[in-house]
Amino acid sequence: MKEEYMFLTIIVPGPRNPKDMLDVYLQPLIVELKHLWEVGVETYDVSKKNNFQMRAALMWTISDFPAYSMLSGWSTAGRTACPYCKQDSDAFTLTKGGKQSWFDNHRKFLPHNHPFRKNKTAFRKNRTVTKTTPTIPSGDEILKEIEDLGLRSVVDSGAREINSRIARISGWRKRSIFWELPYWQTNLIRHNLDVMHIEKNVFDNIFNTVMNVEGRSKDNTKSREDLKEFCCRHALEKDDATGKYPKACYTLDRQSKIVLCEWLRNLKFPDGYVSNIGRCVDMRKLKLFGMKSHDCHVFMQRLLPIAFRELLPSNVWQALTEMSNFFRELTSTVLQEENMLRINEEIPLIICKLERIFPPSFFDSMEHLPVHLAYEAWIAGPVQYRWMYPFERYLRKLKKNVRNKARVEGSICNAYLVEEATSFCAHYFEPHVRTRHRKIPRNDDGGEDAEEHFGNLSIFIRPGRTLGKGKIKYLNEDEYAAAQMYILLNCPEVQPFTKIFVDELITENQHIDDRHVDEKIEHEFAAWFHQFAHDPCKSISNQFLKDLSKGPLRSYKSYNGCIVNGYKFHTKTHCSNTATINSGVCVKGTNYTTDENDYYGQLVEVLCLEYPGLPIKRTILFKCDWFDPTPKVGTKCHQQYKLVDVNHKRFFNKYEPFVLASQAIQVNYATYPSLKCDKAKRWAVFKVKARYVVESF
Repeated sequence: MKEEYMFLTIIVPGPRNPKDMLDVYLQPLIVELKHLWEVGVETYDVSKKNNFQMRAALMWTISDFPAYSMLSGWSTAGRTACPYCKQDSDAFTLTKGGKQSWFDNHRKFLPHNHPFRKNKTAFRKNRTVTKTTPTIPSGDEILKEIEDLGLRSVVDSGAREINSRIARISGWRKRSIFWELPYWQTNLIRHNLDVMHIEKNVFDNIFNTVMNVEGRSKDNTKSREDLKEFCCRHALEKDDATGKYPKACYTLDRQSKIVLCEWLRNLKFPDGYVSNIGRCVDMRKLKLFGMKSHDCHVFMQRLLPIAFRELLPSNVWQALTEMSNFFRELTSTVLQEENMLRINEEIPLIICKLERIFPPSFFDSMEHLPVHLAYEAWIAGPVQYRWMYPFERYLRKLKKNVRNKARVEGSICNAYLVEEATSFCAHYFEPHVRTRHRKIPRNDDGGEDAEEHFGNLSIFIRPGRTLGKGKIKYLNEDEYAAAQMYILLNCPEVQPFTKIFVDELITENQHIDDRHVDEKIEHEFAAWFHQFAHDPCKSISNQFLKDLSKGPLRSYKSYNGCIVNGYKFHTKTHCSNTATINSGVCVKGTNYTTDENDYYGQLVEVLCLEYPGLPIKRTILFKCDWFDPTPKVGTKCHQQYKLVDVNHKRFFNKYEPFVLASQAIQVNYATYPSLKCDKAKRWAVFKVKARYVVESF
């Protein structure tokens, strides 16, 4: 989804939105798409070095919710706004609020025997639900419905009058021009629900309601009056004695809001992780302003469980955390089918839990649409290829190209043509010329050594790029022993010799236990390996192994930063004076399936060690302060939600400060906003995704 591979196919002239008449401007595109499918275009295959007839199909459209209506022809406003539920929607109009509410619209998605279906007090009062989950119609069924209604394409004569008459009795407003594509009805998904805007709107509703932001909260006088009419929540009804409405359990008091806003102002994040959220905090009105969609994305998925853990009641926090986890799993770069089927079953229950807490006015169409997002991800795959982020950024770039505001369309067109021409020519430049196609990624670590020598060890060719000007320092005895031992035990080529050493120990003493074996390895293996590698009777001919057995040089270069594995690391001393923090380090424990077994710490120093002999052999180590990894003492993991926190006052009691830079994963630590002091010693942990690193199963 890179900009250089995006095509600007149509420029719709302004200044007014064409709305349903958008199909008029899409006609040339549809003609080309039909030609691509039926005839194709002659294309050169560089691998086979011959031409072939390439055919292409349009998979789906990607747009926000209002544009969804313009492209599909289904009205996304009113009671039947959901394009999946359609007429099966149970949305209703709030008497006082006057808006559509999707409250109590999700029990029908629960299993038939779920107790929520028979609950008459927690949802709409005196109402049980026996309806089953609405079936999703196929493309052929939708096309038949459109044809039976007699809907016309907007380019047909008399279409406006016919379609407006039909729209009064159905949710359809027109016959979309995309139905002219011969394969369109066979697509399982034709128009995507945009996760970006849905997630942002859900977050805005949650945060503004919890913070009780004036004018933006979904909990106001009218909503309380509607709550009295539709629900049995007497605790939230007006107090006749005072004439005021009581505070709800899902809103924060003033002192809690001050604590939360102060916490947000002081938060620091890794480089490029998010914008400066502290600038979005209004301490006078105790609210957030100017939050971009990506800021809301990070807050929703990473900060929300931490922010409200100590400030909201347990049942409210749990429901919000489950919604946060849903979006985090949904937007994973790697999706597994069983996970999508699981969260597709979980999301109706999560929304039902929210319905038991928040008022009906809270649930607009954006709170309903998540119930269908897992299905789309199960069918269409990761949302990174189906949401609006790349296209919003591209549209912003196109708008910046406008130089003549009296001729907006022409300015965009001219700038686009120039960029396309230069981008095409850039493919033919000499290899040493840096172009947009050869742009070095932001956190490029240099890759593996291009001048790899025969027999070289993996420990010496792993990537890593140090930052800044190094200082010459010297290892003391403890540092030298720890560094040498760690490198030997983490070099795959040395593992066979470790096994030989252990076998000799067992031969000498058959009753030796594992603890004594580990002690022998720690104190004697380095000397044994040096003697073994240089024994002429042994068959070790690899000079790199012999040099490794000698140990590193005492002198080394010390740096305050390093780029490796797609992360940018800095020492905690360096980060103390910067707006970002990149010192959090995590190393996987022995159990790769449990975050609680991982080791968490802070980067103290980056060491570049060199080994004797030619060619030059270097490896990069991280020296870290490790927190106590003892489960439930130093490191705690919430069993249900997999939230990890560490006690930053307790440290690992064994002197093992070093890890290979290539083993490091970046994490970020955050305090808990709280009115109590019981969480002061604990930091919440969340892992950072590496830049430009493609994940796989």
